[in-house]
Amino acid sequence: MTLMRFDPFRELDRVTEQVLGGTRTRSTMPIEAYRRGDEVYVHVDLPGVEPSTVDVTVERNVVTIRATRRPLHGDNDEVIINERPQGEFSRQFFLGANLDMNGLEASFDRGVLTLRIPVSEESKPRRVEIAGGSEQPRVIEAQNTGS
Repeated sequence: MTLMRFDPFRELDRVTEQVLGGTRTRSTMPIEAYRRGDEVYVHVDLPGVEPSTVDVTVERNVVTIRATRRPLHGDNDEVIINERPQGEFSRQFFLGANLDMNGLEASFDRGVLTLRIPVSEESKPRRVEIAGGSEQPRVIEAQNTGS
């Protein structure tokens, strides 16, 4: 089997995707997020990225992730095909005000960055006492309608 050094149609597809915002550039940092109990988990795929090049910052409710993927080939190597995105990547996303940003924890395992963010105490369901007239106060369960 011979590897083709240059395929003009594939190269045109790649450039078009980059210019028009195709799936290749948008999916460089795919994210999965979900709530489990009183915590929100965010998983970010960063294959081939060294943990030391990952930077996570939080400002108010905006999380910014920056990572760098360096090429595996050396300066003197003859590159035959190179379709892997390289360089510095960043992604921002907004988190609800009901999350405790001070409690955010991050871990990195097997190319996946995991953020664990606890739900703030103010956003958790709580019991509210209701007093009325001559009756003794009674407790009614409050329901949290936000997610």
